[in-house]
Amino acid sequence: MTQGRLASVSLDLDNLWTYKKVHGDEWQTRPSYLDTFVPYILEILDDLNMQITFFVVGADADQPKNRGVLRSIADAGHEIANHSYEHEPWLRLYSEAELKEEIDRAHEAITVATGVEPVGFRGPGFSWSSNLLSILADRQYHYDASTLPTFLGPLARLYYFWSSDLSKEEKKKRKELFGNFKDGFRPVKPYQWILADSKTLLEIPVTTMPWFKLPFHLSYLAYLARYSETIMKLYLKSALLACRVSNTDPSFLLHPLDVIGGDEIPDLKFFPGMDISSERKKKLLVYVLESIRESYNVIPMGVHACRIIDRGGLVERAAA
Repeated sequence: MTQGRLASVSLDLDNLWTYKKVHGDEWQTRPSYLDTFVPYILEILDDLNMQITFFVVGADADQPKNRGVLRSIADAGHEIANHSYEHEPWLRLYSEAELKEEIDRAHEAITVATGVEPVGFRGPGFSWSSNLLSILADRQYHYDASTLPTFLGPLARLYYFWSSDLSKEEKKKRKELFGNFKDGFRPVKPYQWILADSKTLLEIPVTTMPWFKLPFHLSYLAYLARYSETIMKLYLKSALLACRVSNTDPSFLLHPLDVIGGDEIPDLKFFPGMDISSERKKKLLVYVLESIRESYNVIPMGVHACRIIDRGGLVERAAA
């Protein structure tokens, strides 16, 4: 580990019902696997002696049955951040009033459930808008983490549509899921949003490979590992080398289904990659996180945000 170099790791705590919603499945209540997944990932992180950021969905925090397991995340020393209330990847289509209610409702539910007030936000499906950023700034959030600077978002969306049974209307709602082609021109390094009324907000993008803008968060690495772990390891090493050469502090993203398999969560066996065993996914996760820690001091995103701001010299970018 190199103390002078920083990296942050985050996990979007998408629950069983959120995957079913995005997939277009129907449900009467909000089915959950949090009581299985959260202890599972906390044990792995404890063994690694690593603290990360969990982006929590407000609707989960609002359910009393989830509050104990969500509080256990904060009790273990991990950062708690806001991942919206209803986890709808078409969040950017909300009106300003709807956005404010979504953020405020999630913020309050997460605070009550975990005992921690979130200061960071990530939109579901990397969905964001200038109105959303202004609301976060008004709420004095320290950072947003909703951008994924890659040209491959439309390809990921096409694959997702192909593998689902969504109606034409449902596909229209999700037409910018995973971003669009122009997102590839956005910066990989953190920058400062310049908003209306001279407000500002730090943006910490999900890091993609500098220059090439190729994703390397765990979903992509796990996909490569299905075919060749050797190629996956070379790809990861290349991405981390590009980060070091370009002086980019990685912000590395995890999702629950990257970490746990259909053997532990049978209801999602239909989902791509869930035929891989939990044990194999665990070994992959540990390898990836230890590889990052060889070159970087891994910290939660909130701490990372403070260090970035203290460092100064941020590029400014108008939100439009």
